[in-house]
Amino acid sequence: MMNKYDVMLILEGTYPFNGGGVSTWAHMLCNKVKNVNYTLYSINADFEEKSKYELSDNVKNVIQVPLWSPLEPKELLSYGKRYYKTVNRKEQEDESVIAEEFIPIFKRLLNSIYDSSMDIEEIDDVIFDMWQFFQNHDYKKTMKSLVVWKCFCETVSEVIKKDNHYEATLYDFTVGMRWIYRFLIPISIDVPKVDVSHLTLSGFPVIPALVLKYKYGTPIIATEHGVFIRERLIAINSSEYSFFLKNLLIKFSECITKLVYYKSDLILSVNKFNMSWEKKYGAHPNKIDVIYNGIDADLFVPGKKPEHLENIPTVVAAARIFELKDVITMIKSCEVAKRSIPNVRYLVYGDNKAVPTYTKECMDLIKELKLENNFFLAGYHDKPHQLFCEGDISILTSISEGFPYTVLESMSCGVPVVATDVGGVTEALDNTCGFICKPKDFESLGRSVVTLLQDDAMRARMGANARKKVIDNFTIDKFIKEYEMAYEFIMNKKAQDPIYLNSHMEQEAMEAS
Repeated sequence: MMNKYDVMLILEGTYPFNGGGVSTWAHMLCNKVKNVNYTLYSINADFEEKSKYELSDNVKNVIQVPLWSPLEPKELLSYGKRYYKTVNRKEQEDESVIAEEFIPIFKRLLNSIYDSSMDIEEIDDVIFDMWQFFQNHDYKKTMKSLVVWKCFCETVSEVIKKDNHYEATLYDFTVGMRWIYRFLIPISIDVPKVDVSHLTLSGFPVIPALVLKYKYGTPIIATEHGVFIRERLIAINSSEYSFFLKNLLIKFSECITKLVYYKSDLILSVNKFNMSWEKKYGAHPNKIDVIYNGIDADLFVPGKKPEHLENIPTVVAAARIFELKDVITMIKSCEVAKRSIPNVRYLVYGDNKAVPTYTKECMDLIKELKLENNFFLAGYHDKPHQLFCEGDISILTSISEGFPYTVLESMSCGVPVVATDVGGVTEALDNTCGFICKPKDFESLGRSVVTLLQDDAMRARMGANARKKVIDNFTIDKFIKEYEMAYEFIMNKKAQDPIYLNSHMEQEAMEAS
């Protein structure tokens, strides 16, 4: 019988309670990897009642951490400590202990966040000291104490004084402290011992992985899908937050990203594009490898177009309706295509309730451009392997991606793709399989749609090329085998033997000889 490793797969807002590309990826691992038993550590906004997926027997445990619910995670769920002990700890907490022991640590954390030249080892030490403090002290009472609030206001006010080009309101301070409080909640939650922790993004979910590393020396694998820090920068800069809040969130995110790359033993990117961002934020090249996403080419196969769409030029998309998918640009491309093909139809399948304000913006634009008979937000599709066969072509208009499953799935179904040049898209899709356009260039996207819809021979040729490329390069068997090898590698590697230190010593030895 095969020896199995215990891996904690750490996720945020995705598997097993929500859909999307990362969830598809995680579901494949949990179902197909043979040398691992998984514990899912699922960080969500609120408590989730029911898994969206039927979980494999390889999933032995699911730990939920609802970060933004009115009740604390420990007040909602048990994490191994009896409730009366938590209550006793709250009652016994002493303000003077917080002032004497915790405030110096908290001050160092704030300085680490705002000082971009801070040594990464100092940041690591601060998180370690904070974790140690919360081994014996209550998180909620500490972080909501008056002395911590005063420390936050005073320390951050000093930063603002030095940068006298911006100000902060009481609201800014309150929201800023709330963010820090919420993001760090997992530092106080005990986690079961496992052989490996596996991050699915290089951001704040690193906290439980750090707890495991501090407590047991557990190695960390980080898989980078869309680059966390890149997507965070896009989201923050397009938000309506004040300069103070944008600045705090960017600096805190950058600080944590550097820590992820520093503490990870192996960084597995889903594309080559991500590597430049990883190196920029301190990841040593020797730690980085690429494992491309793979799909089941026996499930995603070419199929007959449904009869009710037979004579309608149809474009399909699988996309959750939110900003990074840039559905607004997709709608505008439909208006361009309609000029040449009046009966063109776009069918967009995906969650349209995730960001209601963005969905409304999309619906308003559809109405404004008079596309009510052309562009449809079709909601959830219960048979994703049949979705792409509804279209003559598919489209992706994202402004950020990792290595999108939707492109691979469409290609596997023999359906050519019009896509934006983001993330690893061009590592899968080339000009023999579809068209690549610049992000937000709706005119180019629309013209590419028209070209493909009006040329049957080109569509057939590109569809065949797309299917072949998937079978040759992006199968699920290849993907799973590479992850099984990655787990073997990390378990057979010398315990806590830093890759950077090794390469540094090897370089010195070579120079000496």
